[in-house]
Amino acid sequence: MKVVVQRVTKARVTVQDKLHSEIGNGMVILLGVKKGDTEQQARKLAERCSHVRIFEDSGGKFNLSIKDIQGEALVVSQFTLLADTSRGRRPSFTNAEDPHVAETIYERFISALKALGVPTKSGRFGERMVVSLDNQGPVTIIMEE
Repeated sequence: MKVVVQRVTKARVTVQDKLHSEIGNGMVILLGVKKGDTEQQARKLAERCSHVRIFEDSGGKFNLSIKDIQGEALVVSQFTLLADTSRGRRPSFTNAEDPHVAETIYERFISALKALGVPTKSGRFGERMVVSLDNQGPVTIIMEE
């Protein structure tokens, strides 16, 4: 499982030109589920995301988590994070989990973040979406489980 976490001042997801969800200050989490990933890994990675210190304290140091700043999370499924570009010109996505299994793990990840006290919104699994965000910093972190 791989996530790309971006610190944002605001973000939104639109589906078919209609607003689906939006957040203010917090983080956008792009989530890729690979074959063999488990719900336990999803919970563990959600915990790591809720505690990662990427927000600045009054001294300008990365000492605060999303929970510390009472921020929001926007989770978007993104199987393309698992692209294999080692051969040829077209990325291979054979490492990505079957959509039915991946959706369950994606939902568990979102539920785990909510259970950890992080107000969480999401994209729409399996849909083509437009994700708009204002990356603050910019700060972008990649984590794997």
